[in-house]
Amino acid sequence: MRSLFTKILVWFLATTFITSLGVAITSALIFEASEPRRPPFLFFMARQLDEARGAWESGGAPALAKVIDRLRHSDRSDVFFTDAAGRDLLTGKDYSRYLPGTPRPLLGILGRRPLAHPSADGRYVLILLGPRRPGPFWFLRAQHLWVLALAVLLCYGLAYHLTSPVRKLQRAVDRFGRGDFSARAGSRRGDELGELARTFDQMADRIETLLTAERRLLLDISHELRSPLARLSVAVELARSDSDPKPTLDRIQREADRLNELIGGLLEVTRAEGDPAVKRREPLQLDELVSQIVDNCRIEATAKDCSLRLLHCEEVDLVGDAELLRRAIENVVRNAIRYAPHQTAVEISLARQEQAAVVLVRDYGPGVPGESLQRIFDPFYRVDTARGRNSGGVGLGLSIARRAVELHGGKLSARNVEPGLEVALRIPLLRIEHFDAARQREKAVG
Repeated sequence: MRSLFTKILVWFLATTFITSLGVAITSALIFEASEPRRPPFLFFMARQLDEARGAWESGGAPALAKVIDRLRHSDRSDVFFTDAAGRDLLTGKDYSRYLPGTPRPLLGILGRRPLAHPSADGRYVLILLGPRRPGPFWFLRAQHLWVLALAVLLCYGLAYHLTSPVRKLQRAVDRFGRGDFSARAGSRRGDELGELARTFDQMADRIETLLTAERRLLLDISHELRSPLARLSVAVELARSDSDPKPTLDRIQREADRLNELIGGLLEVTRAEGDPAVKRREPLQLDELVSQIVDNCRIEATAKDCSLRLLHCEEVDLVGDAELLRRAIENVVRNAIRYAPHQTAVEISLARQEQAAVVLVRDYGPGVPGESLQRIFDPFYRVDTARGRNSGGVGLGLSIARRAVELHGGKLSARNVEPGLEVALRIPLLRIEHFDAARQREKAVG
C-alpha cells in the first residue's frame, strides 16, 4: 500500500467505519439502558409477570408452562420466569446473567437483547430474550448501505482531489528529469499543493533559461575563439614562408591581443557570477568613482573624435564592491564611446532616486532596434546594424556590467532617446551605519 491515493482512501474509509461502529455500539448501550424504563413497556411486562405468577402459584409448573408458551408465540422472543436468584422455575437453568444490574460483556450487548422485570416483592423475575441478531452487523439496514456508499464516494473524491496534483507534478518532474525542459505542472489550485506546483514551474523556468543561456554562451565562445585561432594559424604559416615577417607578426600580435581580451572578459564574467561570500563589501563614494572613470576615458573619447560630459554628479555614498562597480560603469561608458558619431558628446550623470543611485550614460549614435534593447546585455550579442562586429569589442562589456549591477541588487536597462541610446545603472543604497551594524554582528557571531 505505497500509493498515497490508496493510503488516504483506506484511512478515511477506516475512520468512517470505526466512527459508524462506535455510534452503533453507543446507541445499543443507550437503548439497553433506557428501553426498560419506558412506561408503556413496563406496564406490558408487569401484566405478563402477574399472569405468569398467578399461573405458577395456582397451577404450578403445568399452568406456568402454558402461559410461557403463549407468551413466546405472541412476542416471538424467549420468555423465562425465574426466582429472585435468576433460576428458571420450569427448567432450573441459571439466567442470573440477565438480571437487572448484572454487568454484561460487549459481545453480549451485540448479541441477543435481554429485558428483565422483577416483581414488586422481589420474589420473581420475568426475562424476555429478544430474537437472535443476524451476525455482528445486525444494526445495518438497507438504508445504511446508501449512507456507506455515499461515504465511500466522498472519501474517493477527497483522496483524488488531494493526490491528483501530486501525480501531475510527479509526471512533470519525470519529464523534466528525462530532458524535456518544457514540462510544467500548470496547477491553478490555491492551496499548498498548488503553491508547490507553481514553485516547481518557477524553478523549471529558471533552469530552462540558465541551460539555454549556457548553451548559447558555449556556442558563442566556440565561435569567438575559432575565428582568431584560425587567423593565427594562417598568419603563422605566412610568417614561416614570408621573407619579411614583420607585418605578419603584427597581425599575430593583434589576434593574440583579441584572444587575451576575450579571455579577460570571460574571467570578468566568471568573477561577477562567483560566490557572493567572497564579494568585497566596503563603503565608497560613488560620485568620486564616476568622476575618475570619466577622466580615465577622456583619452579614448578623444581618439574616437568625441567628448565626455559629466552633466550632474550628486554626492552619493554606498556600500559595495568598488572594482565591480568600476568595471560596470566603465564598460557602459566605453560602449557609448565606441558607437558615438564623430563630433558628438557622451553624457554621464549621477543622481539619487528613491533610495537608489542612478547613473545615466547617453550617446547620440544610431540607437538600438526595440527588439534588441534587452538582448544587448547578453554575452556576445551584437546588433546587425551600425553596432556590429566591425565596431570592435567581443560583446562582453555590457554583460559584465549587468551582472555586476545585479550582484549589488540593482538593475541595468537601456532605452532609445532619439537620437542615441541611454543606459541606466540603478544601484540600491545601503547606509553606512547599517553596513557597520551588520559587520559588527558578523564579528560577534564569528
